[in-house]
Amino acid sequence: MADAITPSTGELKKLTIRTYKDANYQTPGDPDKFTAMFNPASYAEKYEVEYKAEQAHGNSASSMKFGSIKPKDYNFEFMIDGTGTVTDKVNVTDVIDLFLKACVQIVSDTHRPYFLLINWGNLNTKVVLKSADITYNLFDNDGKPIRAKIAASFTENIEDTLRVRQEGANSPDLTHYRQVKVGGKLPVMVYKEYDSHLQYLSVARANNLDNFRRLSNGSQLILPPIK
Repeated sequence: MADAITPSTGELKKLTIRTYKDANYQTPGDPDKFTAMFNPASYAEKYEVEYKAEQAHGNSASSMKFGSIKPKDYNFEFMIDGTGTVTDKVNVTDVIDLFLKACVQIVSDTHRPYFLLINWGNLNTKVVLKSADITYNLFDNDGKPIRAKIAASFTENIEDTLRVRQEGANSPDLTHYRQVKVGGKLPVMVYKEYDSHLQYLSVARANNLDNFRRLSNGSQLILPPIK
């Protein structure tokens, strides 16, 4: 297994997944964290760029127009050993239950799983769990699992405004699409996009809005290029 040593103390630093109820990562969950029994030997990062094929009339060839950069995916394997030969003996089922409570369970007051923060070495990233495959591969005489592996896939969780700023996608010569959130106001959305309130009537016309003061929560607005 891979080891990460904290330079200041010389202690082994374990990969930790911290849980939060809110997208601002202010209110810890319960459990508040899951700590890997062994640090992973490796992990994978996946980048995916979306393009849209645009084919001119009468032309068999098509150009690929940039769409967006999808949130990054992370893939880890967590080993759990309950034999007691490597570390203190643990109950494999209890460790897996703790992982599921931290990453999978639906929280009663938010009606969704926790927001997660993975911390290990230089890795400090906000994510949500995408999937988890659990493999049991060693059992005692009673059939209870004493060794298991969790193959977990996480997706980067970045606030929309931060993601757009990181991508540098606020160019005024591009068409953008923004989802209306609760209490969303057209002049405010237009100002964030164009650094000016003056374009809100043009945006209202582009979206066939009869009343720009009433936006439907969850609807998508077209923000056209500025001429």
